[in-house]
This record gives sequence, structure tokens and C-alpha cells, in this order.
Amino acid sequence: MIAIVQLLSRLPLSTLQGVGRLLGWIPFLWSRRYRERLRANLAQAGLADARMTRRVVGEIGCGAMELAYIWMRPLPELAGCVREVVGGETIERALRAGRGIVFLTPHLGCFELASLFVGASIPLTVLYRAPRMRWLEPLMQRGRMRGFVKTGSADLSGVRKLMRALKRGEAVGLLPDHVPVAGAGEWADFFGRPAYTGTLAVRLAAATGAPLVMAFCERLSGGRGYRVQFREASVDGSAETAARQINREVEQLIAQQPAQYLWSYNRYKIPRGVAPPGVAPSTAAAAAAADGAFADSQR
Repeated sequence: MIAIVQLLSRLPLSTLQGVGRLLGWIPFLWSRRYRERLRANLAQAGLADARMTRRVVGEIGCGAMELAYIWMRPLPELAGCVREVVGGETIERALRAGRGIVFLTPHLGCFELASLFVGASIPLTVLYRAPRMRWLEPLMQRGRMRGFVKTGSADLSGVRKLMRALKRGEAVGLLPDHVPVAGAGEWADFFGRPAYTGTLAVRLAAATGAPLVMAFCERLSGGRGYRVQFREASVDGSAETAARQINREVEQLIAQQPAQYLWSYNRYKIPRGVAPPGVAPSTAAAAAAADGAFADSQR
């Protein structure tokens, strides 16, 4: 499989993206479940029209095919694909403060390139969950762990890695729209519907003083490359309030390029062991365990 991806990576970025926009229709037409979820998520965001659906289907395929280029091309070549950087002063200011940076990169645009772009110049530790298809893991690790990028498993040991990195004044990266496990999130509206939203980023920032920075790698048209944007997030208050604020920050980024969001992702699923929104949990054990685990991670 690595050999096939290496072969594909030799193609121009514009070719891979163009082919991807065609191949994106395969899962959409093949899987009724996939198709219904994508349409339902678009409708929830007020984007349920045929033109937007077509664009989204193409962009999802584009994002899948461009991975060969992103994971296999040398970092200097990837840096050359970044045509513009917006908000770079935010990163410089945070680095001078010496408290580290918590990057929040949603499933928007070329989010795989966002971490490589940052990690090409500064140490960056990102949480990593092994894919269900085991054959993908060596490929993903090879593509992601380059430059100064390190990964930590999505468990207590990985959280400890993030804490140590921040205490050294380094950066860490998280997906703010990833559905966390029970006890690691709060229900907060995402486009008007409750979504279980992770609170780890807020806890890390509160414990270290690191700023929360939204990162978005926008895919430019015609295979011209990418525009990378950084913006410090405005988040404060309780975990529940912070979760709502993080979701609003993600919504604002999506509004810039709604077709480039991964609308096929099951953002509104109810994790095992989590009471549905509006239903009081039968026990506070999960929340207490999460608090205890986070406290352990700081040791």
C-alpha cells in the first residue's frame, strides 16, 4: 500500500485533487447511511441545497486523494504549497510568552497539512488514535511524524505527553470537533444541535496558561495550494461554557469555506456511557474519573 501511495504522490497536486473530486462520489452513491448523514449534517447547518452537496462530495474526495501528496512529499515541497499565512504573528507572540500553544484544528480543509506546516518549524505533539484498518497505521505514522511532529496515544499516557510538551513551552494539537470518550466532554450546541464536545484543550490551557489557537489550512481552487490561518480563540468560563465557545469558533471557521468541512463525520453521535443531551446521567462517576485522570496527567 505504501508503494501505491508513493506512486500517487508523484502526480501533481492539481491532478490528485481533480481525480479526488470525481472519486468522492463513490461512497456517496454506494452508501445510503453515508449519504443520509452528510445531507442531515448539511441541513442542520442550514446548507441543504443540491449545489452545496455536490461541492462537499467533491471536496471530501479531494481531501482523501491529496493525502498521498501531503504524506509523501518532502516537507520543503509542502511548504512551497502554502501560498499565504494569515495570523502568523499570533504564533510568534505565543512562543515568546513561553507557555506553549494549544492548536485546535477542526475537520476543515487540509487539516493534515496544518500540523505538518506547524511541526516543520516548532515542536508539536498531537494526539493519535490508531485507525480501525490496521494496514493504514504505518502509512499514517510515516506521513505525520515528520519534522518536529510527535504523536501521543489518545489515552492517559498521551495526555501526559501533551502536558509535558506544554510545560516545555512547546505546541500541542487537538481536533476540537472530534467526539471524545465518556467523561471527557460536555454537551454543547454545534449548529443548533447538541454535540458531545471535548474539554481537554480547555483543561490544558487552564493548567499551563497556553493560548488556544484555531488553525485552518484552506484548500485553494485549481490545485494552487493552500492558505494557512491562525487565530487565537476566545474561550473562558466553565467547561460547559468553554465547549459552547469552542463550537462557535469552529462554526466561524467553517463559515469561511463550508464546502471544505467533513460533513460526513458523525459529529452528533452519543458515545458509549454518555447520557443523551437533556438526560441527567445516573452517576457522576464518569465525570469524576475524567477529573482524576487529568489530575494524574499533570504529575
